[in-house]
Amino acid sequence: MKIMAFSDLHLAEDLAADLVAASGAADLIIGAGDFCNMRKGLARAMEMLAGLSAPTVVVPGNAESAEELRSCALPSMTVLHGQAAEVGGLRLFGLGGGIPQTPFGAWSYDLSEEDAARELAGMEGADILITHSPPRGAGDVTSAGLSIGSKSIRDAISQVQPKLAVYGHVHDCWGYRGQIGATSCANLGPRPNWFEVAA
Repeated sequence: MKIMAFSDLHLAEDLAADLVAASGAADLIIGAGDFCNMRKGLARAMEMLAGLSAPTVVVPGNAESAEELRSCALPSMTVLHGQAAEVGGLRLFGLGGGIPQTPFGAWSYDLSEEDAARELAGMEGADILITHSPPRGAGDVTSAGLSIGSKSIRDAISQVQPKLAVYGHVHDCWGYRGQIGATSCANLGPRPNWFEVAA
């Protein structure tokens, strides 16, 4: 299956247009959160993505909640937050939000490591893990040199070993590619990222 994945659109119209234009070559599209800014503009972000031309699976970022994303999502979108879905013979599991909690204040949609670990207990058998936050130590270093990824996400990847784990959140590491055991990991960013995953 040919997959196009992105994260952290943050209402950028030119980047949304690029994603829509590229989407015709995809069998599946993944959006790993932060479509808007600080809980504002989500409906507009969805309008900008309305031309996506393949089934799309999304998770909330820390800039929008799961409830907000479900209420604004396009008809072609499946919203995952602590849930799994099957597309084309692949099992996808998604968990959004900032993990661990961010320092951004009340607007940020965050989960504790403990809450995330409880949600991730349902990802057994997943082929693809979609989170907004990165796993600890894999594309999670800020410009200040701080590793701010999630231990619970890394533990879940290490235990389940999905074929692919995709995420965003840490802008300084957009484009990162790495491995956790047998799992290919990628910090996406808002441009088309391409993956081939066999069912």
